[in-house]
Amino acid sequence: MEKIYSRTKGLRADVVGGFCPGCMHSTVMKLIGEVLEEMNLFERAACVLGIGCCGLHMDYMSFDNITSPHGRACAVATGIKRSSPDSLVFTYQGDGDFAAIGLGESMSAANRGENISVIFVNNGIYGMTGGQMAPTTLMGMRASTAPAGRTAKEHGYPMHMCEILNQLTAPAYIERTSCNTPQNTLKTKKAIAKAFQNQLEGKGFSMVEIVTSCPTNWGMDALGALEYINEKMLAEFPLGVIRDAREG
Repeated sequence: MEKIYSRTKGLRADVVGGFCPGCMHSTVMKLIGEVLEEMNLFERAACVLGIGCCGLHMDYMSFDNITSPHGRACAVATGIKRSSPDSLVFTYQGDGDFAAIGLGESMSAANRGENISVIFVNNGIYGMTGGQMAPTTLMGMRASTAPAGRTAKEHGYPMHMCEILNQLTAPAYIERTSCNTPQNTLKTKKAIAKAFQNQLEGKGFSMVEIVTSCPTNWGMDALGALEYINEKMLAEFPLGVIRDAREG
């Protein structure tokens, strides 16, 4: 049983989860719910959801959500935040949504230093839409659009969004985390809280990239996918704080 966070009651209630076994979306969503609850932000929060598995977010937490056109979450979040500056506005996006279809919107919002928070779930593949290769798919990793595995000649190299955004002047906070261990899960929760607190303090654009798994589209069981994160994903996407304006 998963937990749902109720805006009206402020309490948790049981509901059957709809994610595949081993999917870390449920973990990330639970962390977001805990942070919103602990920071007393449910009444102020507005989440802009990307297309795909991210859209299930609204089934497990009761607060203001809107699903944007595919890839346009940062643009929609910009409009909400500018029209309602007292709201806590954040996006919840996958790698295809944030780094491929929405790359222009993502980069532009970061470059403007929009005072929003981005929760970017990187599982290296398109999930609900069919297992296609994503910008973050690893070299040699198979996908429905790369059945023989990703190659540099045909597909280029994996994109590192934290490092790419770090080339811009405006972003206030960029960190890459994971939920592969209990310790890293706690670090992810702290990173989400920091991204939200930065927004409350008007510091500007914050992005937390969370390296996760997609056992179904990776063609693995849950334990195999966890091993793949530890051995392959984190070698390509090292964890850590990339930028923190409070440390500058």
